[in-house]
This record gives sequence, structure tokens and C-alpha cells, in this order.
Amino acid sequence: MEKLKIGLISLGCDKNRIDSEIILKNIHADNIIINDPREADVIIVNTCGFIESSKQESIDTILEMAEYKKKYNCKLLVVTGCLTQRYGEELKELLPEADIMLGVNDYNKLNESIEKCITGKESKFYSFNYSDLSINEGERILTTEAYTAYLRISEGCDNFCTYCVIPKIRGRYRSREIENILKEAKSLADQGTKEIVLVAQDTTRYGIDIYGKKMLPQLIKEVSKVDGIEWIRILYCYPEEITDELIDEIANNDKVCKYLDIPIQHISNDILKLMGRRGRKEQIVENINKLREKVKDLVIRTSIIVGFPGETEENFEELKEFIKETKFGKLGVFTYSQEEGTPAATMENQIDEEVKKKREEELMLLQQEISKELNAVKVGKIYEVIVEGKEEDLWYGRNYEMAPQIDGLVYFQSDRVINKGAMVNVKITSSYEYDLKGVVCDESSK
Repeated sequence: MEKLKIGLISLGCDKNRIDSEIILKNIHADNIIINDPREADVIIVNTCGFIESSKQESIDTILEMAEYKKKYNCKLLVVTGCLTQRYGEELKELLPEADIMLGVNDYNKLNESIEKCITGKESKFYSFNYSDLSINEGERILTTEAYTAYLRISEGCDNFCTYCVIPKIRGRYRSREIENILKEAKSLADQGTKEIVLVAQDTTRYGIDIYGKKMLPQLIKEVSKVDGIEWIRILYCYPEEITDELIDEIANNDKVCKYLDIPIQHISNDILKLMGRRGRKEQIVENINKLREKVKDLVIRTSIIVGFPGETEENFEELKEFIKETKFGKLGVFTYSQEEGTPAATMENQIDEEVKKKREEELMLLQQEISKELNAVKVGKIYEVIVEGKEEDLWYGRNYEMAPQIDGLVYFQSDRVINKGAMVNVKITSSYEYDLKGVVCDESSK
């Protein structure tokens, strides 16, 4: 079979991005990876199927690529990922434009399916196996810049929040072995990666299934020993699972960014109970206070869901007051999405979309003011910044407080050319709601 030009579009979360990178590596040997789908022989859309907006984006992208297939030289349209895992049988009927559909546990069939369809042995190829065992791991072709890479430490989830379909799509929680993770971390470092972002549906439970205890602190310690890794960033720590041992490791390990993503989702105990969340307000507050007491200059990011079934004005006001008092460094707000197949979808007292949107806007405006206030006190401070590029006359990058793609940027002036991925010291001269501006104050870089 002749070499094929393969184009891939990856949608959704950073875990999905890792799947896409594994897919690219697996199909790369005998084919050519290209960035422009208009030139592709095979277009792959790796979808998200988590909430309504992401499902719609996935469908729109598939239909757009179906038009590309008609208009340009594309021979096959492949659809993979969470949307096909969740709705595969229905999508076979609804999207006849797709030649191949694979779920999240069937990426190993991609080469076989492409070959069969290209050679005419089969006109269509479908596979949507559910698994509590398989973990997508292995070599990857990075779709991020080499200096930053995501590293998945587990697959699936055992939390069973009442609004969430992840366990049905991705299966039960299963950790990767430390040896496998370290091997990947070393491989990434050899490719020039300086910042490792540890991800999972719940990073704090890492190791509990295969080692019988939470092993995130030990994992962080081992990853920090890898030559070339400068920053370790930890995302998606469930607040009730944060231990003193983890807090101490974050506080005392110089390579760990003093930045923690803790998705609390709400603070009213009534709503947390309806959500099926294990933690309660008192525990969340206690752990946040403990983290801030022990970890100097810690930045906490959280995510909030508004408009959950039964959320009263009192519940919302309690949430708003908590955000005012706690002053999170970073905060994302999402409106509740009524997902079929979840317990929350059939709960009484569903909230009107207009009310959800209003509450979302209120919290985002509140957070904008908090962020502006927190950034203002950073003027005059010096931060190490990982350089990401240049816009007109200003370079830009991120300090430890800023995760890739979801937080703000540091813009700065420098008289010399700086390579992407270099780390420089920047003195902050002005601040905005989410971004900072400064000037290089030490021309040395890593």
C-alpha cells in the first residue's frame, strides 16, 4: 500500500490530546503526517463527548471534514474518541459520511481499518469496545511545542459523580505503573521537554488500585529526578483526596510548580451531596487553608458548575460568597449540562438555561475582579518564565502560575532573540485581569 498523507484534528481535553499523539505515532511509520486536512488522503477527527457543547463541536467538525472529503482528495474520513465510544451505534446511522469509527479502546485497529477500507476489502469499519483494563500508552508524536508535554498517569474514573459520563466512556480507574510513567518522562525529556503536566481524571488517587495506597507524592519525587525536567505541574486533584504527604511534597520539591488544580465544582453541601461528590465544604476549606499555610505562593485553580438541578438562590449565594472570600488564583465556570444516562439528568428541579447563563456570567465577572486584584500585587516581582513566542515587539510565555492554554500569559520586552522553550527571568511592570507585562531583567536563560 502506498504512503498516505494523514491529517488529524484533536478535540476536547488534554487526555484526548495524548490519545491523538499516540495515534499519530502508531500510524506514522508508513505514512506522512500533515497539518492541512485539505491535503490529506485520510482525515482523522478525535472527538470529545463529555458535555453538550463538546458533542456539538465534535459533530460540526466531522461534518466540516466530510465536506473537505467531497471537495478535496480525501479518501477516508475516520472518527474516533469519546463521542464514538459513547454513541457509536447511533452515529453509524447518523453519520454515513464517516468510513471508519473507533472507540477509545480501539486505536490499535486504526492501521488495519485504514488498510481494509483503502484497498476496498471493506467499505466501512466500526469498533466500540468498552474496557476497564486497557490504558492508552506508548510512544507519541507531540502536538504541543517540545518544551511542554502532558503525561497521563491513569485512565478512567471511580468517582461516579452524578452529572458525569466519564466512567461509562473511559471505564473504571486504573493507574499506570511508575516504571512506565518514568520511561515516558525520560523519553519526553530527551525530546526537549522541560515542563511535564501530570494529568488524569483524578490525579490524587494515583496508585491506589495497583499499589494499595495513594502514590502521587512518590511519583512526583521520581519524575523530578529525570534530567532535563524543570517544572512539574499537577492538574485535577480532588480536594478530599489531598493528603499531608502530598502537600509536603509540593511544598518541598523545587521542581513542582506551586500551582494546583482542584476541581471543587460547588461549595454548598446540599449540592455536593446531589452531585455525588465525596468531599464536603468543611473538608474543602480545611484543605485549602492547609495548602496555603504550607505551600508558599501557591496558586489554586478550580472549576465550578452552576445551575445543577436543585441549586437554589441560597446555594448560589453561598458559592458566590465562598469565591469572594477564598480568592482563587484561577477559576473556570461551567453551566450544568443535562447528560443522558447520568443520575442527575433525571433529577427534579432542573434549572432554566437562562438562569444558568446568568449565574455563570456573575461568577466570571466576580473572578475577573479577583484576578485583577491578585495580579496588581505582582508588579515589581520577578518570575521565571518559559518562553512561547513573540507577537509584534513583545515576547510572551508563562510563569509557574499559568498552565498551558487555560490561563493567562506574561508579555515582556527583550532586545535579543530568545528560543522557544528558553526560561528567562522577567520583572513585572504592569498587570491586567489575566495577563502580566514586564521586561527581561536577567539575560541568562536555560
